[in-house]
Amino acid sequence: MKKFKRINTKLEATGAEFLVLGQLLIRGIQAYKSYVNHPGYDLIVVNPEKETQARIQVKSRFRTGATGFPIKNFESDFVVYAALNRGLTEKHLKKRKKKTNLVKDPEYYIFHTSDLKKIAREDTMLGRKVLIKDIKNLNQYKDAWHLIKK
Repeated sequence: MKKFKRINTKLEATGAEFLVLGQLLIRGIQAYKSYVNHPGYDLIVVNPEKETQARIQVKSRFRTGATGFPIKNFESDFVVYAALNRGLTEKHLKKRKKKTNLVKDPEYYIFHTSDLKKIAREDTMLGRKVLIKDIKNLNQYKDAWHLIKK
C-alpha cells in the first residue's frame, strides 16, 4: 500500500483567516486578526457602541468535499469553518472513477462554539474532530454571518 504524503496547508490556513476577516469587514462587522498565537481564537470582533466583543476561531480544509475538521480548543465564541474547496488530493483522486478535480469557490459556515463542543468526537491523532455529517441542518449555518453580527 502506497503511503501518501500529507500536504502542508499552513499558508492556506492563514489565507482562510484573511478570507473570513474580509467577509466580516465587507458586512460592516469590525474585526481584527490576532497576529500573536492566541490559543482558541484567530480573529476578534468588536462593537464599540455596545461595548461587546466576540472571539472567532477559523477552521479550514483545503480539499473539496472534506468530511470534517479537527478542533482542540473550545475557548472561542464562534467557529467559522471555511471549506476552501481547492480540489482533491492525490489520495482522493485515486479513489474516484471520474478524475475531475472539483475546484470551486470557498464556502463559509458559522457556528456557536458551544454547539460544536456538544458534537465533537474524540480522535486519537487530532484530539477532537467535528464531522460534517454530525451537523444537523448544515445549510442553516452557511453564510450565517448574522450570528456574529448579532
